[in-house]
Amino acid sequence: MKVLIVGSGGREHALAWKVAQSPRVTKIYCAPGNAGMARLGECVAIKATDLQSMLQFAIEKHVDLTIVGPESPLISGIADLFRDAGIPIFGPSAAAATIEGSKVFTKDLLKTYGVPTADYRTFDDANAASDYINDMAGGSEEFPIVVKADGEAAGKGVFVCDTRTQALQAIKTIMIDKAFGASGDRVVIEERLEGQEASLMVITDGENVIPLQPAQDYKRALDGDNGPNTGGMGCYSPVPAVPPDLYEKVLATIIRPTLRAMAAEGRRYTGVLYAGIILTRDGPKVLEFNARFGDPETQVVLPLLESDLIEVIEASLTGKLDSIQTKCYNGCAVCVVVASGGYPGSYETGKPIYGLEDAEKLEDVIVFHAGTALKDDKIVTSGGRVLGVTALGKTFETAVDRAYEAVDRIHFDRMHFRKDIGARVRFAQVPSLLRMS
Repeated sequence: MKVLIVGSGGREHALAWKVAQSPRVTKIYCAPGNAGMARLGECVAIKATDLQSMLQFAIEKHVDLTIVGPESPLISGIADLFRDAGIPIFGPSAAAATIEGSKVFTKDLLKTYGVPTADYRTFDDANAASDYINDMAGGSEEFPIVVKADGEAAGKGVFVCDTRTQALQAIKTIMIDKAFGASGDRVVIEERLEGQEASLMVITDGENVIPLQPAQDYKRALDGDNGPNTGGMGCYSPVPAVPPDLYEKVLATIIRPTLRAMAAEGRRYTGVLYAGIILTRDGPKVLEFNARFGDPETQVVLPLLESDLIEVIEASLTGKLDSIQTKCYNGCAVCVVVASGGYPGSYETGKPIYGLEDAEKLEDVIVFHAGTALKDDKIVTSGGRVLGVTALGKTFETAVDRAYEAVDRIHFDRMHFRKDIGARVRFAQVPSLLRMS
């Protein structure tokens, strides 16, 4: 089997790493890939958003299966394009990917079909949105609220605000300054819910689901959950706050009702459905949906999956997920993201990376590349998030220690990482395994 992985980040490296373990896979193409993915397959210089070139390449190389990592090509319709050409592809249609492509669509869908989520209002006019915030805040400066850009924003379009001034600035950034382009033409302003957050990903054929282990990530750039939001600075899995019985409740009250709602709207959903949930006093509620594997969640979830990912994906494509049984590693995984100095703001690239081989010599450690490239036979930085250093362990303490021991062996100029990934669960008991069939 020839497999094409679309994308170039840590998530795509994790996908290529997992796919390479399947005895059925003989060739992996990565488009465009990165320095780490180049060790697993052939990287080709095609941008993930260049759909026609991607299709032509798949046809010429007789690709048997395409797996899409990032959201942009899915929202743009890559799955429709490939399916129309008769090429198997794992990912939702453009109509189904709207669940990530438009937060307004998703909030309205959840409200219509009674799926628990935060109360909200939507606006397509900056003045009206600002007036609403001022009215709701009254005379108070303290005003906890969440402001979200409607469209895709690489994980950076959500502003969790404590004050009225912050909320008004978020409106300005999104709708007037156009920090996210057309994605900010509309905004969602929603109540700020309190509770622990978790990321739950399921593989689905539109009806049946295979739940993957839950993960909890760290969005803020700095220790102690300070600093600006990022695409994710690390994560761990499984999540003590989401034991199997609670996960089953989420499947029953959120995941399956959403799949039924999408089907009822003529948007049958197949692929990976990622639910960002929050555990409130009133039970779990939806914060957001993504139409693909998470990043860096994939870098901990896939190493915990012992089953052949290719078999699960094929069952999804053929509507046979109900016949699949999967197996998971009896332990946990922790991923520490190593970033360029200045991320998520401006940063320099082209910095040589040292110590990768030493880090990978450690037991149960995998270094997933994200923003890396080859230059003069040396691996250099090429993005904001550079590496995802993942470690497995039977306990969280072991996994955390291994991950940071590996990080300590890696060096490049202005290297930045959080030092508290996994701290909240370091001495927690690893929860029972989720039933994955």
